[in-house]
Amino acid sequence: MENFVVSARKYRPATFRSVVGQQHVTTTLQNAIQSQHLAQAFLFCGPRGVGKTTCARILAKTINCTNLTPEAEACGQCASCRAFQENASFNVHELDAASNNSVEDIRSLVEQVRYAPQQGRFKVYIIDEVHMLSNAAFNAFLKTLEEPPSYAIFILATTERHKIIPTILSRCQIFDFNRIRVEDIREHLRYVANSEHVTADDDALHLLAQKADGGLRDALSMFDQQVTFAGNNLTYKEVVQNLHVLDYDYYFRLVDALLHENLSAALLLLDSVMQQGFDLHNFVVGTAEHLRGLLVCKDPVTVQLLEVSDNIRQQYVRQAQAAPLPFLLSALNLVSQCDRDFKQAKNQRLHVELALMKLAYLNGAVQFVRDLTPAAHAGAAPNGQASLNGEAKKKTSSLDAEAAPALFAASPEQPRPLPAAPVATQPPLVHAPAPADGPEPLPVESGVEELHATPS
Repeated sequence: MENFVVSARKYRPATFRSVVGQQHVTTTLQNAIQSQHLAQAFLFCGPRGVGKTTCARILAKTINCTNLTPEAEACGQCASCRAFQENASFNVHELDAASNNSVEDIRSLVEQVRYAPQQGRFKVYIIDEVHMLSNAAFNAFLKTLEEPPSYAIFILATTERHKIIPTILSRCQIFDFNRIRVEDIREHLRYVANSEHVTADDDALHLLAQKADGGLRDALSMFDQQVTFAGNNLTYKEVVQNLHVLDYDYYFRLVDALLHENLSAALLLLDSVMQQGFDLHNFVVGTAEHLRGLLVCKDPVTVQLLEVSDNIRQQYVRQAQAAPLPFLLSALNLVSQCDRDFKQAKNQRLHVELALMKLAYLNGAVQFVRDLTPAAHAGAAPNGQASLNGEAKKKTSSLDAEAAPALFAASPEQPRPLPAAPVATQPPLVHAPAPADGPEPLPVESGVEELHATPS
């Protein structure tokens, strides 16, 4: 039986050109090799599975190659390249700092550095997971790292840069590796699938790339698992079933039910999600991400921010056209509040169901509030202030007419009030001309009077 080699090892990049998603690092290293401006120590930082150790090995292989290409790539044919490919090179030493983190291990490494290479120009020391070294080991390594021999180059790799002491950081040339974009991972998975004669849907590969969270090694591991599960034909439904993730269809159905104020369908959908063993908190987070995707798709300029396949993106655009913008903003606010309070809830299912109840009738509530806003009636008054004054008078008189019977009904035993004495009619107010230093404030007798034009 032939030994199986996982895709992450079988398709590990052997040249700078084949490194996925780290062009800023590979271009800098190639320029340094061409101009012979190699630093004495490199520090590769970044998340898991993005190519730190791979780039370190490619750099170690390239700087000892005796027949470089014009693009500063290793030829792969010389004695040094062949020895490296067969794991028989005496110029490249790899050290796992997670299991060799003591002072004695670093002292042994320092002793090896003193011996010049028998073949080739450089001796390269790759120290992986360097943040696992103890403080004493770091301090024992300082002097050699600062003033190494001319033939020694150190390449340190770590996923946790903050754990490395500043004196080590100041002696290294630091390269930050980024998370690989979903589109780049999908294209690499397509290349691997074609090489392995595997038929795969674009949606299935895109889902694997999204699930990898920027790590190409994780994506290739999941790809191998899916091929083992489904054979040489990967479909979207099989990938969703095997990865045990919520399909986009659940969220599209949920928003459709909420837009039509169908609370029963929303609650039954939540029960179906729970019956399949999915976590309620993941469902809430996924709903918030779906609403954010709809909000992004409201503008054609921002559709590119949605990292999904083309088929799913078209579904997002269609549903975004049917969802009003106030509904999306209010729904996203409610779901975010549900996410924040989820851990403190005693009955978490009831907590999510209550949020769905609010969302189900949110569209009607938003429309009701919009109908009551004064801006909706602002255009109904053709004569400006005159219509406002008339409405204010009508409201005041109607309020007085309604309040009078209630006032008397509240105190039936009190005697009838005496008729008021006639009040002498006062002459109209005549205002004096304004002084030179500025106008005086005009007297206001009542809130209704203020709406009328001031006599001059």
